[in-house]
Amino acid sequence: MTQSSTTIDWAREDRASEGAPQRRSLVGACLAHVLHDGYTDQLYALLPIWQSQFGLSYAGLAILRAFYSGTMGGLQVPADKITAKLSPRVALAAATFIAAAGYLTMALPLGLPGLCIGLVIAGIGSSVQHPRASMLVTNSYGTAARGPLGIYNFAGDLGKATFPAAVALLLPFVAWRPVVGISGLVGVLVGFALLALVPRKPFVFKVDEKADAGGSDGRGFTLLLTIGAFDTATRMGYLLFLPFLVHAKGGHEATVGIALALLFAGGALGKVCCGWLGERLGVVWSVIITEAATALLMIATLTVPIAAMLILLPLLGIVLNGTSSVLYGTVPELARKGEVGRAFALFYTGVIGAGGLAPIAYGAIADQTSRTTGIVAAALTAAAIIPMVLALGPFLRTTRPDVESE
Repeated sequence: MTQSSTTIDWAREDRASEGAPQRRSLVGACLAHVLHDGYTDQLYALLPIWQSQFGLSYAGLAILRAFYSGTMGGLQVPADKITAKLSPRVALAAATFIAAAGYLTMALPLGLPGLCIGLVIAGIGSSVQHPRASMLVTNSYGTAARGPLGIYNFAGDLGKATFPAAVALLLPFVAWRPVVGISGLVGVLVGFALLALVPRKPFVFKVDEKADAGGSDGRGFTLLLTIGAFDTATRMGYLLFLPFLVHAKGGHEATVGIALALLFAGGALGKVCCGWLGERLGVVWSVIITEAATALLMIATLTVPIAAMLILLPLLGIVLNGTSSVLYGTVPELARKGEVGRAFALFYTGVIGAGGLAPIAYGAIADQTSRTTGIVAAALTAAAIIPMVLALGPFLRTTRPDVESE
């Protein structure tokens, strides 16, 4: 064998040795995202049951859910710092075990206090997943991480689509506590799978620090974060009312699961469609189109019968969830120079916090007026994003040349 062919063989072996840990890291991050996003959104299928059992108002339900989402959102940055000294393998597995322990606590017959404690424990566990899994993928792929991160984000939507549907399909046959207990056991299994799957020493891609994007003075990022918060508030507000809207139109628990699955499946497709739209139309026009369509489709679901509503839900999911992919991809462009990682953590904190707090406001509006008014208020929130994204345009135009020049 010649020296050149030997060199080529070694190069292939090096690439193969690098690729296996990369793929295992990506699959592990995706598995964690499927579970934790599934944990988050399956709560919507349980809200009508909890309202009936504990006699809660719409605002009360939103507060109950905020025990989970508020904990998860508020601990994003602290959890990332606390687990920074742990390997991604240990951090993700430990976080998954904690989240599963929260669901197992919720399954115990401890009444409303036990349910609240379980939600907080689950929120603590899920606060670790986003920053550590995203960093695992980014470190593994470096400058080629955009595609793998897209796969990671799509995996979360798979969890959003499957877990609520599975819970809703089980509820007519099994009491809610055993259903929640099953979810907890699934989390335990996923935790052990992460220990086996994620490499003990993941491959770390060497990145040129000078290639770090950014350069914004902070005002553009603040506006982007506000838009992201409003977008998430719209989505979470509509999700709060969707199970009750299905029931009001004559649907049953299984129909609620189907409705949630259709909405989330559309959301998964929206990540791809709106990313394509953003590349061709730019951030401003993409967001204008998706938010206008979101407001109109939300109002439309109020006026049509349930069969037509189920047809509209995938379309609504595309625009309701797709905007987030456009906004998320803009974070590096508007982050302060050298602070892209911190900007992502702040962006996650802001949007998750909005997702936890906004439904309380929409729930209070519905309690004082009607469910229809609550949904209309969420639709108007989507419409309010349009003037904000127009104001964001100049920051994008002034920042983009800096990013490209690097």
